[in-house]
Amino acid sequence: MGNSELIAGLDMGSGRVTCLIGAPEPGTGRTRVLGGASVPCPGISGGGVISIIEAKSAVEQAIGDAEAAAGGVTVADVVLGARGTHLRSFNNKGALNIARTDREITSEDVRAVVANAEATPLSSDIEVLQVVPQSYSLDCQRGVPNPVGMEGRTLEVDVHIVTASTSQINCLTKAVAMAGFDVSEVVCGLLAAGDLLVTPEEKDLGALLLDLGGQSLSLGIYSQGCIRYSKEFGIGSDFITRDLAAGLHTSLATAERLKIAHGIMGCGPEDGDLEIEFHRQGGRSLDKVKAREMMDYLIPRVEEIFMVVADDLQGSPYPDLTKIGGLILTGGGSLMPGIVTAAEELLGLETRLGMARPEQVAGDEKWLSPVYATALGLLAGANSARRRKGIARFIPSHKSARWRRIMAVLRGLF
Repeated sequence: MGNSELIAGLDMGSGRVTCLIGAPEPGTGRTRVLGGASVPCPGISGGGVISIIEAKSAVEQAIGDAEAAAGGVTVADVVLGARGTHLRSFNNKGALNIARTDREITSEDVRAVVANAEATPLSSDIEVLQVVPQSYSLDCQRGVPNPVGMEGRTLEVDVHIVTASTSQINCLTKAVAMAGFDVSEVVCGLLAAGDLLVTPEEKDLGALLLDLGGQSLSLGIYSQGCIRYSKEFGIGSDFITRDLAAGLHTSLATAERLKIAHGIMGCGPEDGDLEIEFHRQGGRSLDKVKAREMMDYLIPRVEEIFMVVADDLQGSPYPDLTKIGGLILTGGGSLMPGIVTAAEELLGLETRLGMARPEQVAGDEKWLSPVYATALGLLAGANSARRRKGIARFIPSHKSARWRRIMAVLRGLF
């Protein structure tokens, strides 16, 4: 396998940087994951860069570890997934009059009408990150999935637009460049994950996707086959860890271990008095806490997270949760025991864990974990784009990955 076939997805998430390296699997259309890595990054908070030097170091480590795990391959370019509260979204419309005598819709017409929908006034520090066509109309005939080849006078499109802070996107891409890599494309992490995790039937009937990261929460509503609403929140599973650490007077590492090990346990007579051992902050001897008491620190924050979601939906175009077919919960926070049940009870929606399916992704089963959902979505999306365009390389480059890194090191010396 040549390096020209490799795809690298880089999820610069909420406090972590995750990289997966993959390649198209011949004959199946699947993406085969060759290796990956996820490392903590204090230089990123809630999807935004707060220290470009620390972000650059985390990118170097994540991609370097992923290359080693993939058998020592080298990559030059990454597809970057962005998230965080600097992302905003809205729906818009575009229209195009077909003045030609044949009035046959071409792919150029489709691109032009989408560009018209994208052309909306934005402030100087805001840029369009991604535009997703929702549906087309041709001479007032709505619900046209692909108008190319059809005939009409007026072509219209409904789109979902995601915008981002230009300064934050520049900081993210600069951190990657300082690490010695190019960014071939920046996409919304939630949309990448949704394309992979939400089934066509769920998109058609209606579904709510929640990506619960450490310091951020991404929400997407799908209906009539496409994304209809999305929102980013500055709250995540790390908040649960901090509440537990404060309540037990222990370290964040210990609180995280307890959270992952026990999660939201039932507190009936049979387990509420169960004693759980842990070390207090700076303590060498073991201490104990009853499960019921530990739940008192965990549950209020879990309830707050899902109430934030419920409150936002009430102000959205989809206030009636009963009309949403189901909830897909993904991201690292979704692995906390009991949180899927909590989501079902608090939101009243049938909930499943959002994981990639083996028919979509090949490789070690561990890469199917919700922890890697966004990075997997980046890989799968890039693979699909490559197949559609029929190109041999993901992005052409006349410089090798090794040369890029040498230059990055030299730039750091001056």
